[in-house]
Amino acid sequence: MNRKLKLLALFVGAAIVGHVGLVMAVPHAIMNVAMNRISGDGARINQFSFGPRTTKDSRGVVRPSPDLAYASCVYDLSKGPLLVSAAPSPNQGYVSLSAFAANTDNIAALDTTQYPQGIRFVLARKGQPVPAGVQVVESPSDKGIILDRRLAPTAELFAEIDQARRADSCAPLAQS
Repeated sequence: MNRKLKLLALFVGAAIVGHVGLVMAVPHAIMNVAMNRISGDGARINQFSFGPRTTKDSRGVVRPSPDLAYASCVYDLSKGPLLVSAAPSPNQGYVSLSAFAANTDNIAALDTTQYPQGIRFVLARKGQPVPAGVQVVESPSDKGIILDRRLAPTAELFAEIDQARRADSCAPLAQS
């Protein structure tokens, strides 16, 4: 093989390795930035944080919807599973909980159309002990984010929803 073909093969090989590496690394990097921002650089782990009412200037991590009230929990399962719960809205409005793994994969999406009395599940890694009789969501990573979204299109409704969402729990089973 002549020198030009060897260099071309090396370039193509390096481009493929670089592309695959980038595609695998970027989701983790994005999620690490999001987890640090949401948790206050690790100050709030395994507990919900409650965002203020969304305005046209709100841009914490992504562009939020002005009709929703948000709460988020950066989780760490390295010491054991978590019990996650969200009470229904006082006006029977829409509530959803989504869990995201460390690579941004959505691993669970539960809402009040499925669970009108409130959402409750254990978030655990494979092989961690979990109680019987409760729904289990298995996370492929120790760390990630749980996002609570509630319909709150007006300031008055936001105040009601804010009170209800403060009952959200994202705590180790031993503390639940």
